[in-house]
Amino acid sequence: MTTAHIDINNFALWTALITPFHPDGSVDYESLQKVVKQQESAGNAILICGSTGEGLAIEQNEQYEIVKFVCNMQPSVPLMVAIAGSNLPAQKAWIEQCNELPIHAYLAVCPIYAKPGVIGQTQWFETLLDASQHPVMIYNVPSRCGTGIPVETVRNIGNHKNLWAMKEASGDINEFLKYAEAAPKMRIYSGEDPLMPYLASAGAVGLVSVCANVWPKATNLYVEKSLTVRSFELFSVWYTATNALFEAANPIPVKVLMHQQGMIASPTLRAPLTHLELTSKTGINAADEAISEWYQQKS
Repeated sequence: MTTAHIDINNFALWTALITPFHPDGSVDYESLQKVVKQQESAGNAILICGSTGEGLAIEQNEQYEIVKFVCNMQPSVPLMVAIAGSNLPAQKAWIEQCNELPIHAYLAVCPIYAKPGVIGQTQWFETLLDASQHPVMIYNVPSRCGTGIPVETVRNIGNHKNLWAMKEASGDINEFLKYAEAAPKMRIYSGEDPLMPYLASAGAVGLVSVCANVWPKATNLYVEKSLTVRSFELFSVWYTATNALFEAANPIPVKVLMHQQGMIASPTLRAPLTHLELTSKTGINAADEAISEWYQQKS
């Protein structure tokens, strides 16, 4: 399949898309089509099968069918596919399989659980970058992987032709600045919704967002204003609202709110996650009301 020419750098917001499931745990393709169209309508680029998409709970053949389904929709926005796990040959094979689809980029996560050091991570990312036929965004998320990406690793791979960007989700602006210095050509995206106004002032070019699932247009406007107006009034509004979407493990609150709004047919997640963890909807309902009011005022 031929990849449609889309300049991925024209998209400041990437939605870390959820994967909708039926109550029996099978993929709900009807709801998936609906949420993809909502993101396309808002002008948001799409990340498929990341941690928000419960990628590690979905078998590789299922992931491939999900990615292929979204590709066949031929959305007018770019598509990025997640690479996760800690089995390097398997992840290389996954890239080689997805290279045949009309996608635009990959998100390569630091190996989970194993905690490799500078050399191990350099070898990991170099192997994935070499296998890719598309630009690659590397993902620093120590809270999920057990370790962060060392600055020296970023420096080692900084000139690779396929290294395009980093999703930085450590929550540490000092780390952000060190990465930017280590690889000046690498674009850096915030991986934390509420920090976007602050990281924009430090040079972030966009956001990879969980919140955009439930607030596609409002989050797009939030990113636009973070990059242009750079008003820290944005932080106070969005910090409180976005915290509500992380009251339980991501993407539990997002799916519950999307189901409540009729965006997806069921709040079902794959084990070990369950929507039953969210015992109160007060927080997400208040957040939804606050963001809706903000969007009406600012749009």
